[in-house]
Amino acid sequence: MSKTGFYLLLTISVLFSSCISTQDLIYLQKKDKSQEDASIVAVGSKPYRLQTNDVLSITIKAIDPKLVAIFNPSNDGAGGGKSESGLYFDGFTVDDHGNIRIPVLGELNVIGYTLDEIRIRIEKQLLAEYFNKEADIFVTVRLAGLRYTINGEIGGPGTKILFQDNVTIMEAIANSGDITITGNRKAVTVMRKTPTGVQMHDLDLTDINVMQSPYYYLQPNDFIYVKPLKQKTWGTGKTGLESLGTIITLLSLATTTFLLLKN
Repeated sequence: MSKTGFYLLLTISVLFSSCISTQDLIYLQKKDKSQEDASIVAVGSKPYRLQTNDVLSITIKAIDPKLVAIFNPSNDGAGGGKSESGLYFDGFTVDDHGNIRIPVLGELNVIGYTLDEIRIRIEKQLLAEYFNKEADIFVTVRLAGLRYTINGEIGGPGTKILFQDNVTIMEAIANSGDITITGNRKAVTVMRKTPTGVQMHDLDLTDINVMQSPYYYLQPNDFIYVKPLKQKTWGTGKTGLESLGTIITLLSLATTTFLLLKN
């Protein structure tokens, strides 16, 4: 094989191996051809059980608002509304012992309970100790926003809060500016704190079957890390044109060096 043919073959090989394939960029692909028409059923998110440092938003309503005014935040001052500062000042934070402090009711242990279970407990205690059924008590218990942190090859890294009950990892990524072209969509790591320790799991977001993973739905305080593709480490370029430019530059440098040493 001539030198020209060798260099041409080397260029083509490096060009194809260094480019980022569109198959690495497209989300939720049907990779199992035998089940091309099979419907994918997303796993329903299990009821979340509270942990320490979670923040709750609790509102209590009645026919006469004055009766329950003491239980509800005033929304005055710096903590009004659903802003992050509002959650900090007016929310009920689960302390290290798993308790929250509610006006009049005092301390209530909520660790390991679901939001619905806490709502029922508060309603029962209010009816048993302070109100009768005619007061028509209505209690709402929600997480004060779902907080997550995302880092790595992402358009907008940082800690985010979404004000909704269920958040998928796809929604979290979209809310954070999407994964960059050099981000590895086949290995997105989710780190999750549990009562038994921190669990880590890699998700392949290019496979539609990821919707069946229990990590597809985020939980409060999840940490998401998007790893870089190997092409970024090589520095050969994100597209074929960029890779070709890099190769030409290297070949020119090698040729110049060879001619200088020969002379």
